[in-house]
Amino acid sequence: MSSFTRRQFLTTSLASAAAGSLLASPAGWSAPLPSSAQSPLAQAQDEAYWAQVASQYEVRPGIINVENGNWGIMAKPVMQAYFKHTERVNRDNSYFSRRQYWPLLKDIVASVADRLGANPEEIGLTRGATEALQNLIGGFNGLTKGDALMYADLDYGAMQDAMRTKAAQCGAEVIELAIPEPVDHQGLIAFYQAAFARHPNCKLLLLTHISHRTGLVMPVKEITAAARERGIAVIVDAAHSWGQMDFGVADLGADFIGFNLHKWMGAPLGVGVMYIRQGKLEQIAANMSASPGQEQSIWGKFHSGTSNFAAFLSVPDAFAFHDQIGAKAKAARLQYLRNLWVNEVRQLDGIDILTPQDPRLHAGITSFRIKGHSSSAQNRAIAEYLLAEHQVFCVHRDGIHHGSCVRITPSLYNSAEDLKLTAKAIAHAVSRFAA
Repeated sequence: MSSFTRRQFLTTSLASAAAGSLLASPAGWSAPLPSSAQSPLAQAQDEAYWAQVASQYEVRPGIINVENGNWGIMAKPVMQAYFKHTERVNRDNSYFSRRQYWPLLKDIVASVADRLGANPEEIGLTRGATEALQNLIGGFNGLTKGDALMYADLDYGAMQDAMRTKAAQCGAEVIELAIPEPVDHQGLIAFYQAAFARHPNCKLLLLTHISHRTGLVMPVKEITAAARERGIAVIVDAAHSWGQMDFGVADLGADFIGFNLHKWMGAPLGVGVMYIRQGKLEQIAANMSASPGQEQSIWGKFHSGTSNFAAFLSVPDAFAFHDQIGAKAKAARLQYLRNLWVNEVRQLDGIDILTPQDPRLHAGITSFRIKGHSSSAQNRAIAEYLLAEHQVFCVHRDGIHHGSCVRITPSLYNSAEDLKLTAKAIAHAVSRFAA
């Protein structure tokens, strides 16, 4: 393969991400877009169009995979670009990493920042949301003995552990909330406001935008505003939301956020984002491995070691594929697929759907619980039954105050028929397992 200069890379990756020319290449996707005259819901129901989208994914045959919350597989054009980037990195070796990589990474960071409505100085690329959030929590320096930090049962387990560790280090109190079931939009806001009032010593809140356990979408902006009024800093876990929902940092209103690009943006595994609002850097201590002077930059707040260069180089390719579909169309499709199965089973005796129908409170992910079956073992058995008897692959989730559940997570390659068959399988499971 001929040498690949920085100018050529920027032309084929960054510029084409905006223009869509990358997807017109032989390895790309040339399917027509839905009519712009269609409403988002009409686009979401255009099965012929979404079949063309699905053709850009290679998926395991023989099962209906509705467990896409773990991570998001790359579309074929992105995967092919990733292979090319890997070949380049492997060939050019340390010459690439020492002489060429940083200027390219700066341009990619600028592209991420632009999409989030942030400044490039507020953005750092990590190996995932977990790395970003661990460093935000671990580095938060606004806690002293007698203060409190707060998180909820629907937050990610590793982040709960990080919060407990942080509390132990500072001598702070740990406050764990149990999110009500059922709950509505205003009820969630009022729930957090009441928690803040009960715990005036709270100085740090972990807030998850979309729960990986149930799929509940938190009204982050309203809760963050209420926290700020009481002097509470908020760290937002947006691992599951960017790409599944259409939003930017202004829509969350928080000073500290961790994102993933390898879940719903379709980048290769190992790409995340740390966001620190300008003017708030001093609230996060420098990473123990930061070089002198780096504490004045977001890059001094974490240290990833040697990252997967090719994965980061593939971010513009993932954005290009994302843009070909459109953020609003993608979000509408995922909500539509969620509603297909939920609307079929929600009226059944013996089942609880763990996200409300209010579209502000769910995206594509939603979990269910069969009444009388709240243990981990019971929900693992339900998930196993759905796979063994109906070829529907999903996953059970633990850690919820009100009991374990089974999570259904559709992706862009799933058809409406997939979700209708999933609904039928869940109805059979309810008949079999309901007390």
